[in-house]
Amino acid sequence: MAGFTGVRLGWSIVPKKCTCENAQEGKLNSLWNRRQTTMFNGASNIAQDGGLAVLSKEGNKESKEIINYYMENARIIKKGLEEKGLRVVSGGTNAPYLWVKTPNNMNSWEFFDKILSEAHVVITPGSGFGPSGEGYFRVSAFGHRENIIKSIESINKNLKI
Repeated sequence: MAGFTGVRLGWSIVPKKCTCENAQEGKLNSLWNRRQTTMFNGASNIAQDGGLAVLSKEGNKESKEIINYYMENARIIKKGLEEKGLRVVSGGTNAPYLWVKTPNNMNSWEFFDKILSEAHVVITPGSGFGPSGEGYFRVSAFGHRENIIKSIESINKNLKI
C-alpha cells in the first residue's frame, strides 16, 4: 500500500481461536506474542507515525500518486529494455522491480560490468539474491524520471549485445 523502502512496518494477528496440533485454544497466540516481544522490539515510533499517516485519506491519495509515478518508471524501463532485445521475465507492469535475463548466457557479474562500462548504468546482479538469481539482473524503478529516461537512452545507444 505504501513504499517504506528500508523500513518495515506490518501487522500480524494470531486469533486466540487459531490452534495447532496438540495445543489448546489460545496457546498459538501466546507463543506468537512471546516470540514477538522477545525477539522483536517493535516498529520505531517514526515508522509507526508514517504508517498512520499512510492510512489517512491524504496519505492514501499520496501513496497512490507515488506508486503510479514509480510504475510509470517501470513501464519506461521495461519498454526500453525490450526494445534493446533484452527479455524482461517479471516486473515492469505489476512491480517496480524488473527481473531481466542476461544476454548471451553471461553471468550476472559479467553483465553488470558490461552495462556499467558501456552504458554507465548500474543494475543489481541477480546472483546477489542467491544461486537462483544467477543469469539474471534486477532493475529498480525507484528513481527520478529524468534519470530513468537517461539510463534507458544510454543502454539503447551504447550497450552492445
